[in-house]
Amino acid sequence: MHTKSVIQAMFEAKGASEYGGESVTQLEHALQAAMLAEQSNSTPQLVLAALLHDIGHLLHDLPEDAPALGIDDHHENSGYAFLIRHFSSAVTEPVRQHVAAKRYLCAVDREYLDQLSDPSRTSLALQGGPMNDAEVKEFEANPFFQDSILLRRWDDQAKLVDCETPSLNHFLDLIDQLQMSSSNCLEN
Repeated sequence: MHTKSVIQAMFEAKGASEYGGESVTQLEHALQAAMLAEQSNSTPQLVLAALLHDIGHLLHDLPEDAPALGIDDHHENSGYAFLIRHFSSAVTEPVRQHVAAKRYLCAVDREYLDQLSDPSRTSLALQGGPMNDAEVKEFEANPFFQDSILLRRWDDQAKLVDCETPSLNHFLDLIDQLQMSSSNCLEN
């Protein structure tokens, strides 16, 4: 099955599920994040990363309220593992780093920590809490550090009820544009 069809099927199967205790669905959250990236005149790679940043939530069979049950699904890692077979690092690294970006921002920006929603605070605790000084320095050395921060901020904003967004198909066209050939996948 073609990557675009697989991803579309994943959103069709699980996109209507609750987004981690927030008032939006997984699909609404993904579309809002991608729209924010697009409105910011981001690269196509970063727009696609925004759309797919939480695809790891669609890959498991844990209950929707897993964080409230004290379960971290490590969605950034499973999403990265899925995406790395199909896309370059410009797409996959911000996905892999978006949870670390939350931990980073909580460590360096007290106002950021204060604005987190209750469900986001719950998941932060499960994800390791704010970074320590050594983790901050290591994160800042990542070549996709800035893109990960941008994605994180869109992630935090993409929780609006009844927000009008472009369709899933609008963003899925980026998959055909950015998908690596099978021979290039080995180079990622």
